[in-house]
Amino acid sequence: MATINWRTINIDLLDPESPANFSTATLIPAVTPVSAAEVQNLSSQIKQLLRGGDSEGALRGALENPPYGGDAAAKEVHLATVVEILQSIKQSEMSPMLNRIYDSDGGVEVLDVLMKYLYKGMSHTSKPSSASTRSASPQISGFSQIQQRGGGEGGGQAMSVLLSWHEKLVEIAGPGSIVRVMSDRRTV
Repeated sequence: MATINWRTINIDLLDPESPANFSTATLIPAVTPVSAAEVQNLSSQIKQLLRGGDSEGALRGALENPPYGGDAAAKEVHLATVVEILQSIKQSEMSPMLNRIYDSDGGVEVLDVLMKYLYKGMSHTSKPSSASTRSASPQISGFSQIQQRGGGEGGGQAMSVLLSWHEKLVEIAGPGSIVRVMSDRRTV
């Protein structure tokens, strides 16, 4: 009788669905590369729609063409465009616009992309700028004052707008949108 120590057998190699038997790179969806110039061109077209008064068309145009394959600079330009659109839409127009988008073809995917931009925008507005962290001054209390009073108000206003959109979006699309965004590997 052979003495095999069953504790040393790598059972993952016996399972056909094990990560040891296939490349985990296949789990990442393929995205087409996008140049910063293409994103800049799209951004100018979207801003033209916004200036023309078609805020819903501008929002749809921005959300239907996210630069998944773009570099960081391209994604930042597109994020700034989306946040500008969101800030230009009145709060009374949010729910009807989101309902129209949700009820249209591909509306769920478009609202999921909006949720991605809301989270990315929230993560960017909450970070202190590098210039303000360098000018930290010690206080009598022993704590450092990172930002001056009144500084960072623009970020607070953008955060308020993004939170309002998040509230309306969860009311319409439901919490499933949050789960889909958190599990999607494509980033905006």
